[in-house]
Amino acid sequence: MLALDGAQLLFGGVPLKGHTIPSIYGAYEPTAIQVPLKHFRSKKKRDLVTTELFGPFQIVVEYGDKDVDYLLETLNNLPHHLTAACVSNDRQFNEHILGHTMNGTQYEGLRARTTGAPQNHWFGPSGDPRGAGIGTAYAIQMTWSHHREIVSDIGPVKEDWVMPHPA
Repeated sequence: MLALDGAQLLFGGVPLKGHTIPSIYGAYEPTAIQVPLKHFRSKKKRDLVTTELFGPFQIVVEYGDKDVDYLLETLNNLPHHLTAACVSNDRQFNEHILGHTMNGTQYEGLRARTTGAPQNHWFGPSGDPRGAGIGTAYAIQMTWSHHREIVSDIGPVKEDWVMPHPA
């Protein structure tokens, strides 16, 4: 992705050290890459930059007022609609985004932290007393098919606030 014209690594991108995670899973430090909006207009590049990864990874896109409808169309055309975040202190903007997206879980607010997922919604067989479905395709489908979660994190944010590292 960094080979895309104008893309830049904001932080991370370094493999974790001293862990027991099998290498097939690609364990990396939290990573953010900024990608120019122009790359979302090509299907091949859009498919690359919108591939969902299960890890501490994010794509940052800078855009202007005239690009909001295009961004909403892009989000709503993604295949799985699992998770998205809208980081803004403009309540009207947040409400516009929330009202025009269809993600199963939408984080919004000043921090719009997605690392709170286990605390904010359930994983597993959605009330199945047998509990044996955890991690199965059926359990995942049931978890993400019930309803839409909107998780708000609106502050205030202290000037010296730092995201706590999960235990």
